[in-house]
Amino acid sequence: MRKLLIVLTLLLPTLLPAQEKDIRVNPGESIADAIRQARELRRTGEAKAVTLHLMPGVYQLYEPLRLRPEDSGLTIEGDDAIISGGREINLWKTTGKFYTADVPDFNGRPIDFRQLWRNREKAVRARDVQDFEQMHRILTYDKKNQVLWIPKAAVVSLFQKDKIKEGCEYVEMVLHEMWCTSNLRIKSLTPQGDSVAVRFHDPEAKLQFEHPWPSPMTPNTGHPSPFYITNAKPLLDSPGEWYHDIREHKLYYYPRKNEGTIKVLLATYPVMETLIEVIGTADNPVRDITLKGITFSHTTWMRPSEKGHVPLQAGMYLKEAYKLRPQIDRSNNHKLDNQGWMGRADAAVEVRYGENVSFEGCRFEHLGGSGLDYVLGCHGGTVAHCTFTDVAMNGLVLGSFSPEGLETHRPYAPTDFREVCTKQTVEDCEFFNVSNEDWGCVAIAAGYVSGITIAHNTIHDVSYSGISLGWGWNRDLVCMKDNKVHANLIYNYAQHMYDCAGIYTLGNQPGTIISENVVRDIAKPSYVHDPNHWFYLYTDEGSSNITVRDNWTPEEKYLQNANGPGNTWENNGPQVNESIKSNAGIRK
Repeated sequence: MRKLLIVLTLLLPTLLPAQEKDIRVNPGESIADAIRQARELRRTGEAKAVTLHLMPGVYQLYEPLRLRPEDSGLTIEGDDAIISGGREINLWKTTGKFYTADVPDFNGRPIDFRQLWRNREKAVRARDVQDFEQMHRILTYDKKNQVLWIPKAAVVSLFQKDKIKEGCEYVEMVLHEMWCTSNLRIKSLTPQGDSVAVRFHDPEAKLQFEHPWPSPMTPNTGHPSPFYITNAKPLLDSPGEWYHDIREHKLYYYPRKNEGTIKVLLATYPVMETLIEVIGTADNPVRDITLKGITFSHTTWMRPSEKGHVPLQAGMYLKEAYKLRPQIDRSNNHKLDNQGWMGRADAAVEVRYGENVSFEGCRFEHLGGSGLDYVLGCHGGTVAHCTFTDVAMNGLVLGSFSPEGLETHRPYAPTDFREVCTKQTVEDCEFFNVSNEDWGCVAIAAGYVSGITIAHNTIHDVSYSGISLGWGWNRDLVCMKDNKVHANLIYNYAQHMYDCAGIYTLGNQPGTIISENVVRDIAKPSYVHDPNHWFYLYTDEGSSNITVRDNWTPEEKYLQNANGPGNTWENNGPQVNESIKSNAGIRK
């Protein structure tokens, strides 16, 4: 008996499967292949948990990395590792005052893009003004005939003897509309005296002139909407600007004096919209995924170039929208004067049906869409000690903003609660220079969510609001509840848009608490639609059953607009205890 026991004891280590395995990945090697290798180790029982170690360097992708339920338990760690959707250009030649370079095909097809970074700093897509304070203003907005009238001075560089010059085939207008900006592809420019009639391509032309909210402001308001013109070769007139001729596959760049010689200029252009997709199902979610210390960079989002971009709020774009006559009577709510159906922009990292999918110490930067998006059916997971910067749209997005088949003002209360994103935690992260292209986006956009915690983050230098929580514009009881926005520091917000707040809410959210945040230092752009319509805290339409307490602001400039019942406001303003003021933001 004793001999048999000794034999079993000696054999036991070899009979038990390894509990953890490490896989090392070097730049130039395939992360996708390493993910498959890890998947096989778990499938065959050789390991219960696997960690991929990405060595320092850049990992260029040609399609998104996809993590599926079979990858549950995977950790991916990076030590100065960059997962990039970009490609580099350093073979320039001089053409007059410009540097030019050929843009090669990507995956066998010509490529287009909306961003360019030179020497890791974002360059300016050629536009008619450098200083946004100098933007032109619209003259007349003709909804019936779908024509926008503007001063001829805004587009005079595009004309030669009243004919459009070459290099203007894909010119766009970016139009400021109260709390959003629209990207409108220009179909025609028709001069008439000192004015020009602007018509747009479909589908955005129909959307732009039919949707009532937000709308451009006309001169009779006293604050007519500003706009700028972009993406035309004749607008390439200032150092630091670029233009991509997609017909000739040629990139033009107007160099700055301090950028050195042509031989050392490195430019990066994006070829991908999404870098990582975590894809589960309600019945079989992806579980226990952790990404640590990785930088996600260089993406674009091409819908504005292909179909325009007409958002309703927080960058969520309209697919169909129009005014209602007669209005809809809604019990428990005021009458509804419009309808709209939504889509959402792509993000660098997207999670669908994930449980405990977390990000620690990651950077989301140089991105042409949103940063990180928990899209649907996500439960748990922490985003901690991450940095979001140089992001064109929203930094972090959480939860549904109305499914595509649900009119966006109707209450969202799904029968299967697994659809709802619940119990995510966002803490000790920094957001700055986000929403730097779509000015109506925010640092953290949370829609229909439940039990989430947004705490001790620092948010600054954003175009619109800092944190937006909730959706729906109604008081009905939906799937939102028990959310917490605590001890965040928000400053230098509203760089371009008003009708805003450091913290903004929508909808009925029982048990939601907004506490001990610090909101200060709003920007003062001259071109906003209403220079007084900004706030530190803002509970907007349908906001109900929310507690707002112990938040420090320099003054009590708050708005409670069309709120429902059950809201509690306690001890908010400059009298709040000094310890609350000093404790807000990222913890040391």
